[in-house]
This record gives sequence, C-alpha cells and structure tokens, in this order.
Amino acid sequence: MRIGTPKYRQILEAIKTDIVSGRYQPGQKLPSETALLKRFETSRITVGRALRELQLAGLIERRAGSGSYVGTGPADDSGLLFGLLFPNVADTEIFGPISQGMSEAPQASKHALLWGNLTPDPATKADQTWKLCQQYIRKKVAGVFFAPLERGADSDETNQRIIFALERAQIPVVLLDRCFLPYPDRSRHDLVGIDHRRAGYMITEHLFKLGCRRIAFFAYSNSASTVAARIAGYREALFVYGMPIEAVLVQSLDSGDEHEIRRLMEMLKPDAIIGANDRTAGHLMHELIHLGYRIPLDIRMVGIDDVEYAKLLPVPLTTVHQPCREIGAAAVGAMLERIARPEMPIRDILLDSKLVIRDSCGATLTPEVQP
Repeated sequence: MRIGTPKYRQILEAIKTDIVSGRYQPGQKLPSETALLKRFETSRITVGRALRELQLAGLIERRAGSGSYVGTGPADDSGLLFGLLFPNVADTEIFGPISQGMSEAPQASKHALLWGNLTPDPATKADQTWKLCQQYIRKKVAGVFFAPLERGADSDETNQRIIFALERAQIPVVLLDRCFLPYPDRSRHDLVGIDHRRAGYMITEHLFKLGCRRIAFFAYSNSASTVAARIAGYREALFVYGMPIEAVLVQSLDSGDEHEIRRLMEMLKPDAIIGANDRTAGHLMHELIHLGYRIPLDIRMVGIDDVEYAKLLPVPLTTVHQPCREIGAAAVGAMLERIARPEMPIRDILLDSKLVIRDSCGATLTPEVQP
C-alpha cells in the first residue's frame, strides 16, 4: 500500500485481495464489522465506508441483520500481476520447475506472472537484474518473487539495491531458495525453500552409514549462501558421528578442470565426495571418470537438488530431492497471504526434502552399516 493511502482504502484493498486470491469464496460470509475493527485497528465509520465501496464495486453483498458476503455475480477477475526475478535461471536447473509450480498453483489461476528477459551473460547480469526490477516497479506489480544473485563480485550490492527499491515502492517480496543476507542475519521478507543444512546433514549421514569415513565436500568459489548451509549440515554430521572435522576436506573449486581435480584427489584421498549441488557433482563425475576413477568402486559420489539430468549421468547420481514445483506453489500461497496480511510475522517456509538413492553412492554394492 502506498504511503498516504486513506485507511478505508487500505481496508478495501486488503479485503479485495482476499476475494481475488480465493481466500474468501463466492457466497462466503466475511468477518463481522467487529472483527474488521479489531483487525485493522480503526473506527466503525472507516470500516463501513470500505464495505460500501466494495458493495458498489459488486464484490460483496450487504444483507441487513446478517452481514457482508462475497458477491456471487460477475466480479473483478483481472487478478494480480507478479514479477519473477530469477537472475540465475541459466546457472541452475531449479528455477525452471519452481516457476512451473508457480504457474500450476491453484491460487495462481486468477493472476499473471511476468517474467522479464535476462540473457545469460554473467558480465551484465547484475545490471540486467536491476533494470528488470525497475520495470516491475514502473508496472506497479503486486509483488516480486526474487531469487537473489550469486557468484558475482557485485551480487551482494545488487541484491541490497533491489530489495531497497522494492521496499521503497512498498512491493511485497517473497524470496526463493535463499536469503540475500549472510547467516545469521535475516531479511524482512518471507522465504520459501528447503532446509539446506538438513540436506547437507542427510546426504553426509547416508555416506557414513555406507561405511565412508573420509568424505570431501566440493563446491565452486563464490557459491550461494545455501552452499554454506549445506556445508554446516555436513560438518554437523561429522561431529555427531564422531569424525574429525578437517577444514581441508571442504574445497572451493576454481576451474574444476582435470589438473585441479587430480591434484585434490591426490592430496585428500577421499573415499566419498559430496557435490554442493548436482551440477557440481555431475561435473566432478565426468572429470573423475576421465581420470580413470570407477564410480562407485573407487570413489562414492552424491549431490543435492535432484535436477532432471541427475539420473541420466554416466553413473546415476544419489542426491537429495528438492521439491521445486511444490516450492513454487508454496511461494504463490505465501505471497497472497502476505498481501492479505501484511502484519504477519516474517516466515521461513521450508519444505521437506527426501534422499534419492541411485548407483553413484554404491548403496547397492555395500549393505548399510551403522558407524
């Protein structure tokens, strides 16, 4: 809601959003005037004016002695327009199915999702993202779904700039997959994703149960904050299972080429490798196979995300499934709730993630053992 908007108008828009989003169905009785007085902390005259305006717009029916009801006739079904701001869509495979889940969500049927054009050029990604944010502000979208930038020298600055601009325009934001602030700082916006720390713990524990004792964690340099959370889960599993926590076993790859991988394998001598995500694990798998390693006989491998190609790698990849479509649907619900209830506490909505066992971990070769 824009600064200076009359109180009755704020009430009108909030109730209209409840109706358009499907929170209140045609023919359903609205909360009583007493309940609306308490919710909006205003006078009966102000609530009455908002209800009269809604009645004139054909959105509600007011019945003497009974209350107000959602109209059953033709209503404003133009819905709301939301902006999708996914600057890393070309770098990771999760945002395609997330956006598909958003479009398929039952709550989204009356609304529109606006996806601006972002080219995959990393040199201009921050600038493109900022320009797209400005477009959404000019279009006065009802909300923005934002997956913060990562792996760029100016990513943090751009993320902060975008969030500040959207806050100044009073456009609600739902973050996808990760926060733009370093842990333990917390933004003032809802977040929808998975518990990345739990995912890191879960996949590490699986390797322990297969008898692995020297487990390396590989990620690319300048990775997203979600990778730091996965590393935290990995280290927690080491601690719980009484294994030494060796800093050298967590490696940030520069190029990930054959020479770097050979050097790291000779130095670390791991019996298992966790890729920070399936893309990292898949790249490592190809390099290791080229170097003559047999997976999982010589080295066990796992990833996190369960992207579409994980099961199509030379050795199908054991991983942690990220329910991307469900994340998208949950994000739509979170946005509509935030618009209808701006005073709600900020939330982290974390969906369940499941272990997906395939050939790369060697589970079919070695029965599970308890460390």
